[in-house]
Amino acid sequence: MNANLLALFWEGFEVESYTHPDPQSVLIRLQPAEDCTPCCSGCHQHTLAIHDIHVRRIRERDLFQYRVWLEVPVRRVRCVTCGPRLEQIRWLSGRQRLTASMISWVESLVRLMPVQHVAQLLGLHWHTVKAIDHQRLKREVVEPDRRQIRRLVMDEFALFKGHRYATVVINADNQQVLWVGEGNSREAIRPFFEWLGPEACASIEAVAMDMNTAMDREVQHHCSQARVVYDQFHVVAKFGREVIDRVRVDQANQLRHDKPARKVVKRSRWLLLRNRANLKGEQALKLEELLQANQPLMTVYLLKDQLKELWFAPSEKEARQRWRDWLSLAISSDLAPVQQFAKRLKGYVEGIVASATYRMNTSVPEGMNNKIKVIKRMAYGYRDNDYFFLKIKAAFPGKVR
Repeated sequence: MNANLLALFWEGFEVESYTHPDPQSVLIRLQPAEDCTPCCSGCHQHTLAIHDIHVRRIRERDLFQYRVWLEVPVRRVRCVTCGPRLEQIRWLSGRQRLTASMISWVESLVRLMPVQHVAQLLGLHWHTVKAIDHQRLKREVVEPDRRQIRRLVMDEFALFKGHRYATVVINADNQQVLWVGEGNSREAIRPFFEWLGPEACASIEAVAMDMNTAMDREVQHHCSQARVVYDQFHVVAKFGREVIDRVRVDQANQLRHDKPARKVVKRSRWLLLRNRANLKGEQALKLEELLQANQPLMTVYLLKDQLKELWFAPSEKEARQRWRDWLSLAISSDLAPVQQFAKRLKGYVEGIVASATYRMNTSVPEGMNNKIKVIKRMAYGYRDNDYFFLKIKAAFPGKVR
C-alpha cells in the first residue's frame, strides 16, 4: 500500500503510518500536512494559531476486503474573528465519525437496499444508517409549488395493524405526494390545509376521495369552492359489502333445507363481487346459472352494474338522471339492504355527479398503496413516522408535465 497515494484522499493531511488491527481492518494514522495552513470552519480564514488538538477515530469507505479506519488529529484554531473553532476539513463534516465519502456511499446503498441490510453490510449501527438516509431525504425531497395545485386526491392506508391509518394527499395533475400524516380524522388532516395556506386553498377546484365524512367536511371547511368527487371503486365496493353480501347471506339462510343450493349461494361471493369482464369462461357460466336461479341476487347484481354507470355520464345533467333512475329501481326492489343503502347514498349524490365534470378517482393512490407496502416491508416496519413519510414523498416526486 503506497502511503503517498493514500494521502491524496484526505486533503490537508498525510499518512503517518498504517497497521492491521485484525485481518479484516486497516487503521491509517494521519498527520497535518506541513504545507497546509489550517482554516477556521466559521469564517474560513487561515490561521496558524492552534488552540488544542484531539485525535478522532473516523470510519472511511471500505477498501477491497478491508474496513478502513482513520486516526485524525483534529485541531481547534484560535480564530481572531470566531474565537476557538474547529478547523475546516472538507472531507469530514463537523463532528461526524464518518468521512464524506463514506456517507455518500451509505446514501447510494440505502437507495437500493433496506437500512438493516446496509447496516449489516457495512458494520454500522442501524440508527447511524437511518440518520444518514433521513438527512438525505430532507435534502432531496422537493417542496411543491402550492400556487400550482388545483386538484387533489386524498386516501388512507394502513400504518400498523390494529386499524391505525395514515392519510396521503396527492396532486392529481402530476401524481406528486404533497403530504402524509398519521390518522384519518378531521383533526389528523387539518395540518395539511394549514400547510397549504388560505391562498392555495382558494385555488383548489376538486378533491377526489372515498366516502369519508371527516375528509369531506374538512375540505368543505377550508376549500368551500372545491367540488368533492367520490371514487367509484369505494362506492361500488361498499355496495358489495353492505348489499350483495347481505342479500347473499339472506338467500343462503332461506335455503337451509336445500343443502346443495345453499352451498352454491354461500360460495358465490367472489363471483358476485368481481367484474364480469374478469371472469373466465367456466366462472362466467356459473354466474349466469346462479343469477338465473335466484331473482334477488340477479337484482342486486344488475343494480351494481347500473350503479357504476353513474361515473361514466357525459354530463352532470345526465348523471343526475341516471341517479334518479337507479334510486327508483333500488327503492322498488323490495330488498331492505338495497333500500337502506340507497337512502344513505342520497347524501353523497353531489360528489358522484361531480365526476361527470372532474374525471378523478383514487386509483392512483390505490396503486401507490402497494408501493408503500413494499417500502414498509423492506424496513420491517418503521418506528419513525417522519422518516417513513419522507420515504413515501421521495418515492413519488411527481411526473414532469
